Amino acid sequence: MTASADYGEKIPNNVDLHEDRRLQRALESWQPNFLSWWESMGPTLPTQDVYLRTAVDVGREGWAHFGHVAMRDYRWGIFLSERDPDRRIGFGAHKGEPAWQKVPGEYRADLRRLIVIQGDTEPASVEQQRNLGATAPSLYDLRNLFQVNVEEGRHLWAMVYLLHAHFGREGREEAEELLHRNSGSEESPRILGAFNEETPDWLSFFMFTYFTDRDGKYQLGTLKESGFDPLSRTCEFMLKEEAHHMMVGTTGIDRVVERTVQLMLEHDTDDIAPYGGIPLGVVQKYLNFHYSVSLDLFGGETSSNVANYYTAGLKGRWMEGRRKDDHRLTDDAVMVDALVDGTIGQTEVAALVGLNTDLRREYVADCQSGVNRWNRILADAGLPQRLKLPSVAFNRQVGAFAGIEATPDGEPLTAEEWAAQKGAWLPDDVDKAHVRSLMRPVHERGRIASWIAPPRNGINGRPFDYDYVHLA
Repeated sequence: MTASADYGEKIPNNVDLHEDRRLQRALESWQPNFLSWWESMGPTLPTQDVYLRTAVDVGREGWAHFGHVAMRDYRWGIFLSERDPDRRIGFGAHKGEPAWQKVPGEYRADLRRLIVIQGDTEPASVEQQRNLGATAPSLYDLRNLFQVNVEEGRHLWAMVYLLHAHFGREGREEAEELLHRNSGSEESPRILGAFNEETPDWLSFFMFTYFTDRDGKYQLGTLKESGFDPLSRTCEFMLKEEAHHMMVGTTGIDRVVERTVQLMLEHDTDDIAPYGGIPLGVVQKYLNFHYSVSLDLFGGETSSNVANYYTAGLKGRWMEGRRKDDHRLTDDAVMVDALVDGTIGQTEVAALVGLNTDLRREYVADCQSGVNRWNRILADAGLPQRLKLPSVAFNRQVGAFAGIEATPDGEPLTAEEWAAQKGAWLPDDVDKAHVRSLMRPVHERGRIASWIAPPRNGINGRPFDYDYVHLA
């Protein structure tokens, strides 16, 4: 079982860190480097304190405590969900064997790589979002930004703990590197492309937390199935916090669409830019961009590496336990997206090799639920326009469609046609300039920017006009 969280320690934890003095000293020596990274690459807006949720327990009785906290003093900690002593590996060649408490030697390099890639995304998003506080549309939104930021910082701690606790000197070196790579850096960029993109405005932030953090949900969900039990338990707890990030994106876009609809009806026009709103066509372009970039995070449609991870018991499928098959897949086949004779279609491959496609399809179906939600706002207002997810072949840089161009409807284009028309589907300089022009800070209690509707509910039962953030 998991010990209760110890908040008397320098590093709050529920892994009995005090019983391993060597590990404790190693992590305490990493802690100042983390704080230095936070000061130099974290949020730039000076604050006194923020109304934040802090993890204090992982059990059913509650795992979050709310209160005003100076962000530098936030109690980043190490939390694993409770251990099931009878847990067994649920898939692959080791199916039915007891879950591993230590790293199997033959899988050491692969496990380390999976943890490093996941760990690298956590500080990256903090770096991408570091300047957004200066243009927050309300104190409520500012608080949500900072909550996302501190939890991404805690997710970094989660991965660093695994590296330090289970991978020796190599793990400690990898943990240092997680602080030395920076989003968008030419010399030392983050590992995955989406985490080197700019997040220059709040529409981008909401799209990022909806689409890109949703990729994080699915990646964590596959790692939660891992036969390496400490990784599984770490990811299970991280998923609780990840849900908040996606809520910020979902409701943020809700509120953008809601305000856009209000302005369209008030002025009887689709072109609401002159009235201080974000036109629906611009929302669609931002959706197209963030969705397509996030699809790339799942990798190629086929992958022998992922097949090997599955067979080894390192990384399962989304909701593995609910699947109605043998959980080995050695004799199964699946259809994956592919270029077939130059056209966008599908081809049959071994199920193990097509696991990236399996995960991407779960993600796509989940993304569609948000689009349905936003379209209900349009329908309820009596408007005929609808938002939609573009084709999986649109604007892809990774996988089967990386070498072609296609419309949002999935029609192939020549390079010349794409160059001439892409401004109709992706944000161009005019769109970005307009959205940036709306990004004027509203840091007074109870007030909100004119391009977004207020939230329906505040945080933790507090009203919208609560003092969520005290600025410095």
